[in-house]
Parts: sequence; structure tokens; C-alpha cells
Amino acid sequence: EVRLVESGGGLVEPGGSLRLSCTASGFDFGVYAMSWVRQAPGKGPEWVSSISSISVPGGRTWYKESVKGRFTISRDNAKNTLYLQMNTLIPEDTALYYCAASIGAPYRGPCARYQALYQHWGQGTQVTVSS
Repeated sequence: EVRLVESGGGLVEPGGSLRLSCTASGFDFGVYAMSWVRQAPGKGPEWVSSISSISVPGGRTWYKESVKGRFTISRDNAKNTLYLQMNTLIPEDTALYYCAASIGAPYRGPCARYQALYQHWGQGTQVTVSS
């Protein structure tokens, strides 16, 4: 059974940090590019960040402009786990965060928000930034 299980979300004050994890099972994690997509209450999904598969030594990463310098995506292929380190959180980061897997070149940019593009999609973990 293919699974992507996100964890690490929670309630944090503005300026705080969280690290999200996404553990994969049931498929060859390393050969997939991985992405984080978020959806705020009452809004459509929004691509956040992507990282290349093992086909790119050392990995290559991409970020939505508003999270550059605050968020860091990484992966541990030995542990089949994707991460998103989120620092200096702001209320606008409040959303349900999903991890997603895709074959080939990583999706990035506004069009990368559509679930239909991805082969696998998690259930999400809630991040709430509030004082």
C-alpha cells in the first residue's frame, strides 16, 4: 500500500519554527521528486517547495517566493522521509500542509498546486500560526 504520512504540524506563535516530516512507504521514494503544497482555510491549494529525486546528486530545491529564506526542504532517502523546516513563521503560513510525490522533473510554480499532477499525495498536517 502506498502511503505518505505527514507529521510535525501544530500551533505556533508568529516568529516560531516547526519542522514537518513526510514518511513514505509502498513505493521507491528516492526516484520521485517531492513537493510540499498547502491549503489555507477558504482558499485554493498553493505550491510551497519542491526537491529533486536522487537523479540529481545533492538534490536541487525550489521555493515559493514568500517562503524563500524562511523554509528549507530536504529529504533523507535512507529513511524515506521528506522534511520542511519552517522558520520565522507568520500568520499567512497557516494552512494544511500536504506532501506529494511526482515522477520526472519536479513541479514548481503556481501550476504545481494541483493534486492531479502527482502520483502520490498525503493526508496533510495542520500548521496554525497565531498569538
